[in-house]
Amino acid sequence: MHLSTHNWMRAEPVQTTIKRIKRLGFESIEISGEPAQYRASEVRATLKEYGMRCWGCVTLTLGDRNLAARDEGQRAATVDYMRSVVQFSNDLGGEEVTVVPATVSKIVPDGTPEEEWRWVVDALREVYDLSQQLGIRLAIEPLNRFETYFLNRADQALLLAKEVGPDCGVCLDCFHMNIEEVDIAAAIRLAGKKLFDFHVADNNRLSAGMGALDFPMIVSVLEEIGYEGALTAEMVASVDRTPASPWTNQVETNPVDISPEQLKFIEDHGSSLLSEEFYTMLFERTADTLLPLIGKGRRQVHS
Repeated sequence: MHLSTHNWMRAEPVQTTIKRIKRLGFESIEISGEPAQYRASEVRATLKEYGMRCWGCVTLTLGDRNLAARDEGQRAATVDYMRSVVQFSNDLGGEEVTVVPATVSKIVPDGTPEEEWRWVVDALREVYDLSQQLGIRLAIEPLNRFETYFLNRADQALLLAKEVGPDCGVCLDCFHMNIEEVDIAAAIRLAGKKLFDFHVADNNRLSAGMGALDFPMIVSVLEEIGYEGALTAEMVASVDRTPASPWTNQVETNPVDISPEQLKFIEDHGSSLLSEEFYTMLFERTADTLLPLIGKGRRQVHS
């Protein structure tokens, strides 16, 4: 196992993210699934400069992106988008793409359970076909009930993956699991060899070690099932605007170049624009908690 991270949680150049995580002992990045925002050749050059790699990509299923949409054209456009993310992962030398099938924060269905299941299966098979051609593993991720009505638990994601194709797998996120699973360890064991990616945040969605989850147990069970992939950090800090806040440096006060869509995505996850100092602290805490558990220490490189 190794440490990786998403980069959608803060608007900053990807080089800034890569430089920070390299210094703290991370080995890879699971980059935002927005191919139009990057030049693959430049990202690959930056990764090479810092001795890092791309673990994969995650779909940002927001706006009109929705494989469970009633509108056929909307589903087709979402398939095209997700195929572009698979291609982007391949272009960066990635190994996987984590897929959220339905729009994040949409909690009202478009059709019956049977209709939506069939729409999603058929659409994902088109994405899966390209992933198979390129050798990219597709991992379906369930989210908690407050972010989607469609897929919330490991057993649901595994059933969907089985219908998509024999080499389709799942991604689990211990923050979502803490809300939806009866037993986190049992859910990890159920996924077994179909677990292709694992996202990490504590029960309060701060860094591992800043909440109540038992990460020694979680890592031990991952080792038990033979998981050898990434522990991908996905910390989303809620902003404390009260006098009780323990952080005086939490919110970014300087102008930030960010699209309205990306800002909405961050805010819809219960966060805001975080300062560089506070954001770096979250990665430091993640490294301090998880690196000892996977037998790796901090490496001070490119500081």
